[in-house]
Amino acid sequence: MNRPILLFLLFISVSLTAQNKFLAAEAHFIAEEYQKAKALFETYLENHPDHAKTREYLGDIASYAKDWDTAIDYYEGLVEEDDTNADYHFKYGGSMGMKALEISRIRALSYIGDIKRELEKAAKLDPNHIEARWALVEFYIQLPGIIGGSEKKAIRFANQLAKISPVDGHLAQGYIAEYSKRPEDAEKHYKDAITVGGSVHTYEKLSNLYETTDQPDKAIRTIETCLKVHDRNALRYQIGKIAAQYNLDAELGINCLQKYIENHSVSDGVPKDWAYFRLAQIYKNIGEKETALQWIDKALRDRPDFKEAKEERQVILGL
Repeated sequence: MNRPILLFLLFISVSLTAQNKFLAAEAHFIAEEYQKAKALFETYLENHPDHAKTREYLGDIASYAKDWDTAIDYYEGLVEEDDTNADYHFKYGGSMGMKALEISRIRALSYIGDIKRELEKAAKLDPNHIEARWALVEFYIQLPGIIGGSEKKAIRFANQLAKISPVDGHLAQGYIAEYSKRPEDAEKHYKDAITVGGSVHTYEKLSNLYETTDQPDKAIRTIETCLKVHDRNALRYQIGKIAAQYNLDAELGINCLQKYIENHSVSDGVPKDWAYFRLAQIYKNIGEKETALQWIDKALRDRPDFKEAKEERQVILGL
């Protein structure tokens, strides 16, 4: 085989090997195996320092790890190279926003202008960018008026959301009303979101509103309705939790928690020891001390350092 052909084949082989490393890293990222993905992406970046997608992935991994300084560095470089990419501006502004939440208020003030600029640029570049508009709703409603906060501006972006996604529009309006202490308006918008979208998230927003406004009965009924539409095991835990916390409908709470335990999987999010804890609370509420102790001890056998369970056990013993 002559030398030019050999060199060409060698080049193809090296290129394919590098591409395979990138694809393997991407597969780990999609599977949420971020540490494995990070190592492979960093190796790939050493040989391809200008590869934008790799740097974006590394910025995303840093964001998941709440390493905001690293994320900001990656996204800032991407924005400087491509000022027309809405996602880059959104991620850059978002990472600065998250960093601002973790530092002193005085230092955070220096980030406000940059955050606003980047998020608004993302929204301008992409008329259908839902995440950027949600971030702007939260930014303007949470920021004090004296330094640029504005419910009027938050509502403007919520209205833009409504044109892109009606359910997001109702959720954003509900969020603004809830944050501004207008629970009746928030309730209306969350109910509208359920009517339009009907996702688990829409029901959760309404039930959470009822909890925060001291209406646990309505919260339970909302989740019950959601459970009829969406057979999600995690909803059974939520019903049991509210029943336990507010001393409501003990029979319903017990039934839901027992079914939650029977059907439990990692995807449910809440470990079984918390369900045992809630059962103990319910039995304590109805005066069944021995049964309550059995469940709290079961929780502690699963997790001996369960602080809340230790404290609850002392309360039960005092009955």
